[in-house]
Amino acid sequence: MANVLFLTNVLVVSLAMNMGLIWKISYDDEQTLTSKWSIHQNLHFHGYKNNIIQVEEEEARVSKRAHILPTTSSGAATDGWESLVINLDHGDPTMYEDFWKQKGEETTVVTSSWQHISYFSDIKNVCWFLEPVLVSAITRLHKVVGNAVTEGRNIVVGTGSSQLYQAALYALSPPNGSDPMNVVSAAPFYSSYPLMTDYLKSGLHKWAGDAYEFNKEQPYIELVTSPNNPDGFTRQEVVKGDKGILIHDLAYYWPQYTPILSPADYDIMLFTVSKSTGHAGSRIGWAVVKDREIAKKMTTFIEINTIGVSKDSQIRAAKILQAVSENQKEAESFFDYSYKLMAERWRKIREAVNKTELFSLPSFPAETCSFSGRTFGQLPAFAWLKCEGEVDDCEGFLRRHKILTRGGKHFGASMKYVRISMLSRENEFKLLTDRLPAIIS
Repeated sequence: MANVLFLTNVLVVSLAMNMGLIWKISYDDEQTLTSKWSIHQNLHFHGYKNNIIQVEEEEARVSKRAHILPTTSSGAATDGWESLVINLDHGDPTMYEDFWKQKGEETTVVTSSWQHISYFSDIKNVCWFLEPVLVSAITRLHKVVGNAVTEGRNIVVGTGSSQLYQAALYALSPPNGSDPMNVVSAAPFYSSYPLMTDYLKSGLHKWAGDAYEFNKEQPYIELVTSPNNPDGFTRQEVVKGDKGILIHDLAYYWPQYTPILSPADYDIMLFTVSKSTGHAGSRIGWAVVKDREIAKKMTTFIEINTIGVSKDSQIRAAKILQAVSENQKEAESFFDYSYKLMAERWRKIREAVNKTELFSLPSFPAETCSFSGRTFGQLPAFAWLKCEGEVDDCEGFLRRHKILTRGGKHFGASMKYVRISMLSRENEFKLLTDRLPAIIS
């Protein structure tokens, strides 16, 4: 009997020990997976091939039980911040999240399953898949802000301004030309222009590089981005030839980034909700086009490319643009909130850069905004940072300090420059402004 009791006790103790071990393994595995997920979520590892190395390094660190330490209520890391990788390569406008969270049902759109079934929106319109409510919201917002002429113009909707850019190239390139149409933009130019221009190798057009260096006696399309991406300066055409056609990319011509001086009045003007209101995920852009035939050709491109543009996204964008127009009388309107946030971020990054002799930022002249009445210099969505001294590869230099940026070579400029997004969440931006002054070499 004693032997039976002894064996029973041994069995119970053994079972308890095994269950404890199983629980510990499960808990450790859960903690490891949680840490890995946090790294991917909080640091936005996506979309850029050079980030792969950083991801692997972080995952290796996780496998050794490393972890991201808790943050304060302001979102800044309390300790261990020097080990975090900050991805500011892309222009993901997540800084706008806090504002739109406050709006709740005011900007919420509910769609029934029977709605938006048809391909067609307004068959009398040049752009037959453009929702009338979006037309109304766009024209009203431009009138309120005073940044673009829309009266008597054609509006074409696209899946972001990227699709509209390609549609404009298609519409402006002669279908039977002996040579592809040259496409140029003044350096530093938006890094995606060369990629989007040549991606399909259609034979209709080709990337011809820096507008400052273009001297061919051939037809050309010049892209004028103002304010410019990446450096934030106001731009005018450069080539000024008699065989040129202009496309004006005005994605950042909004009062949180630049003083509005007068309504833009050009043949083709591109806008997008991703930078005007921060809703990049909705993938809605619009072109304001003078020439009806050009608008028709742009519409044809989008029709062939995607058979129109999502009605759900259009309705959502219209709701948001309407809210922006209507809340100008509120204590803190969208543009007022956004301007103050951008101004504060630029104050902080300049303060951080001024603490070190390793970096510099461009300066902008102050001008009076006709929309807000404020007098200020440009507050670009990106910081065009220069590494001073003997640092020739600024992108690589900052990567060694766990700051991911996009180097100048992608913009047709010197590698002493990098583009840094100013539109990230607050915790990422604070890590940036804490880290820059701490870099020694």
